[in-house]
Amino acid sequence: MLIHLDAHIAVADKPAGLLCVPGRGPDKADCLAARVAARWPGAKPVHRLDMGTSGLVVFGRHAAVHRALSMAFAERQVAKRYEAVVAGLPAADAGEIDLPLICDWPNRPRQIVDHGIGKPSQTRWRVIAREPATGTTRLALEPITGRSHQLRVHLASIGHPILGDDLYAPPDWLAAAPRLLLHAVALQLPPVQWPPVQWPAAAPAAVPGDNSAGPWQFSCPAPF
Repeated sequence: MLIHLDAHIAVADKPAGLLCVPGRGPDKADCLAARVAARWPGAKPVHRLDMGTSGLVVFGRHAAVHRALSMAFAERQVAKRYEAVVAGLPAADAGEIDLPLICDWPNRPRQIVDHGIGKPSQTRWRVIAREPATGTTRLALEPITGRSHQLRVHLASIGHPILGDDLYAPPDWLAAAPRLLLHAVALQLPPVQWPPVQWPAAAPAAVPGDNSAGPWQFSCPAPF
């Protein structure tokens, strides 16, 4: 599960089917955040993946780096790449989806395209391989924005739902895979800085004395 560990961050490979953070109720207490924090106290996730999505998740090991990396994600300074297997054979080799998204409140957690009040959302995609025998395509995906379910809704909206998607794929394509075939394969994090921190005398040895870290680059191949 662990991809990288240093004094500032931990990077884990989240399996599909595991929550990133706890949900409501004791039956949803088990999650990646709890497992990582149990082994490395103080580590908190900087971003999230959907429960069905597998792949790279970054944790800040102290509050200063967590805050700095959270800001880097918010300001779109982090390069993210995913892989997915989708229904159909796109005619083009690459493209960009620009469709505004908003929560479908009566049917949450579903998201929908709404050109009136949706938030701007963009996704770049590129064909990795077409499989005419199965009528499927493996895509590389680069989310420019980071809306909830963005990749899943965008691909379904252009007629290429992700296999195994229990919210957006038609029944035949939902049944075509045992899980959501979406994986966070690569992350590139910028160097970050934070104001000097006066650590208490009892601070753990893992907390460094400087106030900068990075850059980092990680990859984790798709398990499908």
